[in-house]
Amino acid sequence: MAPSAVETITVPVPEVNPVKLQAAHHRGVYKELAPVAFDKEAELVGKEGFEAAKYPHYLPTWNPEQKYPALEPFEHYEHGKDADTTYKNLLPEGTAITHLTPTIGTEVRGIQLSALTNAGKDELARFVAERKVVAFREQDFADLPIEEALKFGEYFGRHHIHPTSGSPEGFPEIHLVHRSAGDNSVNLFFANRLSSVAWHSDVSYEQQPPGTTFLYILEKPETGGDTLFVDAVEAYNRLSPLFQERLHGLKATHSGIEQVNSAAARGGIKRREPVVNEHPIIRTHPATGEKAIYVNPQFTREIVGLKKEESDTLLKFLYDHLAYGADFQARVKWEPGTVVVWDNRVTQHSALVDWKDGQRRHLARITPQAERPYETPFQAKA
Repeated sequence: MAPSAVETITVPVPEVNPVKLQAAHHRGVYKELAPVAFDKEAELVGKEGFEAAKYPHYLPTWNPEQKYPALEPFEHYEHGKDADTTYKNLLPEGTAITHLTPTIGTEVRGIQLSALTNAGKDELARFVAERKVVAFREQDFADLPIEEALKFGEYFGRHHIHPTSGSPEGFPEIHLVHRSAGDNSVNLFFANRLSSVAWHSDVSYEQQPPGTTFLYILEKPETGGDTLFVDAVEAYNRLSPLFQERLHGLKATHSGIEQVNSAAARGGIKRREPVVNEHPIIRTHPATGEKAIYVNPQFTREIVGLKKEESDTLLKFLYDHLAYGADFQARVKWEPGTVVVWDNRVTQHSALVDWKDGQRRHLARITPQAERPYETPFQAKA
């Protein structure tokens, strides 16, 4: 049974000048579709043929009093390095395992993530690093107390608090993905856009971006709202050795400034001052040793040391290579009780806003931070 309603704090839907929004600098599709408010009555009471939210204690709040200092560096421990790769603690006999594609994407049924031992969690980190994204079905995460869900997540790294997104009241460590019932604002978006696809790796602008990441469903439209994932390791492997070698040693800047500015333009909040960090274009995973392309159009701005035209051309090639690589992508369809776990270090993803009937889509993300991205020397494959 869903928990009972609790009081939530929200901001009123702001009056938005569409001309000013169109002029916002480097806003990006991902940020354009990120709401900073919702119809509280529709979510708590229900209206216009829509029922009230099933998980009201997970409804987003934007508290302007939440202010945090700059993130301090911390030493991340990669538990995937300790995993038994027979996965006996994660995937015991009788577990149903279905690989969605050869290199990326797996569905698992028959286990309960919340019951894993530490050995099982180690194996989870490694299995997800190997398979890039794994959908665990029939999970109890949505019905756990939020404190327990966070306790589970903290095993994998320090919780990231998003600078602008909505969170359940009292739990800023939870990043919410929420489009309220009856919200048809996407129609205005598509009046000037062809697609909602916006590839990204979460908050890559942080000095220590996320690694093993969890997203669990609360409510979903009957059809639509899938999530796309791309395998950035296979994308790297497809490049010629000469091109791979040239990318090694290059760094790119990743910026959170535009995301914060966009939220402010919409009446949102700023929990922390935005940052810009440099990361290698090719990063190495600490558990698997695999190399992955680590640039994305939402947060990457330029390649250090190149002129603008040179940087723009190379970045566009890498973005297009990832976006058009349908033979190293997976599409995850959400079911009730699904927890999707992916490794932000070796994947990118995009939500799809493709349903037009105003049904609610509501998910919660736990985002443990990992190590600072690093690269290892280029080695040509024999």
